[in-house]
Amino acid sequence: MTRTVAVLMGGWSPEREVSLVSGRACAEGLREGGHRVVEYDVKRDLRALVEFLRPAAGGGPDVVFNALHGRYGEDGCVQGVLEIMAVPYTHSGVLASAIAMDKPMARHVFTSLGLRVASGKVIERRALAAGDPMPRPYVVKPLDQGSSVGVHIVREGDNLAAVELAEAAFGERVLIEQFVPGRELTVAVMGDHAVAVTELRPRTRFYDYEAKYTDGITEHLVPAPVPAEIYDLAKEWALTAHQALGCNGLSRTDLRWDESQPGTSGLVVLELNTQPGMTPLSLAPEQAKWAGISWPDLMTWMVDHARHPS
Repeated sequence: MTRTVAVLMGGWSPEREVSLVSGRACAEGLREGGHRVVEYDVKRDLRALVEFLRPAAGGGPDVVFNALHGRYGEDGCVQGVLEIMAVPYTHSGVLASAIAMDKPMARHVFTSLGLRVASGKVIERRALAAGDPMPRPYVVKPLDQGSSVGVHIVREGDNLAAVELAEAAFGERVLIEQFVPGRELTVAVMGDHAVAVTELRPRTRFYDYEAKYTDGITEHLVPAPVPAEIYDLAKEWALTAHQALGCNGLSRTDLRWDESQPGTSGLVVLELNTQPGMTPLSLAPEQAKWAGISWPDLMTWMVDHARHPS
């Protein structure tokens, strides 16, 4: 079935450039799948977006492919606009998007389900100036950013004042989590199916923004070379988190595994991404390809599983 698909990309979050790469790649995949595609670079102009989506403006799209990343694009804001306009759109709805993007709230949901997370707490950013809020090493995260934007691992000898200054752009509160040593894992979920587990081996100190989006910096191992009990539990937790938040379509859950701990006790959930990256280096498409799903077929699957506002 050929449809007119509007690909929303860009935006004005720190992840704008990644979103543009994702959007262009998705648009190309949709065209290869036989769809009519209109690319739209979202600016901070609600009137222009509404006019673009309005049926009177050239017929309007049959479905929106949301390739936005970061605040306003994957935190429920643009989803709310699409709900009001009654335009079908890919990925998750308002509530699931908002909860997943709010890291402390997502942690509450995960722990209520019995999923293990790293010990942590929310503090005032300025409190970092008074000294370490927990023994080093620990992780400092903005409350509502993606793609590891603003994430710092504070190790012995690091300058805490520099971390506090760097966090100033992301608000007055930050999430502090105990650093979990070991291996980085991720699981894509498509609908009601956890696709696979990938292990990430960055050549940098950790899987940061640069490691995610620079070719050759991170080795991707799919399927992850981990014990079967870890592999299966990672998939189970990813699907549980996806379903509990009410996610739609495609999501990706990131985890850490401390292999020095007995059994599965070293596995923890880091976060769930309701709109995982769709660049040529991205993990969810890589898992889909491993499972035999081509890029055009993945794009069509996402459009087929778009959310339809009532």
